Amino acid sequence: MTVIHPLQNDPLFNEGRRRFLSGFGRGGLSGAAVLLLAGGTTTATLRQASAGSMEDDVRILGTALAAEQEAIAAYQVGAESGLLSKGVLDLAVQFQGHHKEHADLLAKTIGQLGGEAMGPKAMYDFPTDQLKAEADVVRFASGLEKGAVSAYLGAVPLFDNRDLAKAAASILGDEAMHWAVLRGALGENPVPSAFVS
Repeated sequence: MTVIHPLQNDPLFNEGRRRFLSGFGRGGLSGAAVLLLAGGTTTATLRQASAGSMEDDVRILGTALAAEQEAIAAYQVGAESGLLSKGVLDLAVQFQGHHKEHADLLAKTIGQLGGEAMGPKAMYDFPTDQLKAEADVVRFASGLEKGAVSAYLGAVPLFDNRDLAKAAASILGDEAMHWAVLRGALGENPVPSAFVS
């Protein structure tokens, strides 16, 4: 049986869908395209916000960047722990790559908005003494991803620029998938609730 989407014959729906999907068909979107996923907004449009609201948005982006840098470092600790099986190690490296893409995008956007992106900390205070088995590392990563989901969930409505809010929501979705996969790797219900808080 063929299922037909109710908007399938709507030219605006099809054009928007085609533009959205075509970006992924090229092997990934550019940083600006991901950031401005929903609307084709330019850097000039981003800069049109009032100075105060733009400063607030840059501050939120800076906080998100710091969290992404922490996640990159945490996945490095996990990857170098020697405790991960090949399949879990592959996931850790893949997820670390996602966080690197997020961090690169956030840093570029901060610069486009006239801010200065801070680099990662020299050291992070991770509970490495408590990481004694693969499950410990996965649980640690799962907790970080859960925290990232909550942080982006809190940040999305704070952005004055709605395109930045949409981009943060896109990153939130990726973090939620990471969290679900890691919960599944621990043998836990990957999606324990209908709502994320």
